[in-house]
Amino acid sequence: MIRVLLADDQSLVRAGFKALLGAQPDIEVAGEAADGEEAVRMVRELRPDVVLMDIRMPLLDGLAATRRITDEPGLADVKVVMLTTFELDEYVFEAIRSGASGFLVKDTEPDELLRAVRAVVAGDALLSPGVTRRLIAEFAARSKEPAAADGLGELTEREREVMALVGIGLSNQEIARRLVVSPLTAKTHVSRAMVKLGARDRAQLVVRAYESGLVRPGWLG
Repeated sequence: MIRVLLADDQSLVRAGFKALLGAQPDIEVAGEAADGEEAVRMVRELRPDVVLMDIRMPLLDGLAATRRITDEPGLADVKVVMLTTFELDEYVFEAIRSGASGFLVKDTEPDELLRAVRAVVAGDALLSPGVTRRLIAEFAARSKEPAAADGLGELTEREREVMALVGIGLSNQEIARRLVVSPLTAKTHVSRAMVKLGARDRAQLVVRAYESGLVRPGWLG
């Protein structure tokens, strides 16, 4: 059973998500929070699998709440998915840097929301379909130009290659086709790179790909 915490200051939004998620046989809503402080407190108490976190909330905004959650070692298994009104909300970039596993627009289709919750728990993928490359482009545009790839010494050549493909927004299926391997093999390489680098999920792997210089701005294709 996937346990989800809803964090949004709008009761109608929480009610809508609760009705949708609660109707699924493999998902339950573990709790609801109306502000960031309450969200952090409830995450510590309930240890949900996923937090659907609104970016703009009173007392403590979603970004600050996400940092508190992702910085706490005991909450390493909790995945945070940010909720935003617009696909390229100005805070989405910082949300990923803060440790969020991804983001969804609030008016996303119900099936997409359910898929996202299940995917994040499975460790697969994270960002709203159709905007992954645009988000990465935004990250690239704001990234400092690194001198050279560094901090990746533990990775094998194939893992570095796979990480670079993750960095330009390819899914496991696309990576498998590019490298002529099975999707399971591609997923295994991605998982090993995440473990070796201490990345919580693919979002952090993308960040590391740019920060280390493995992928450079302008490489999107």
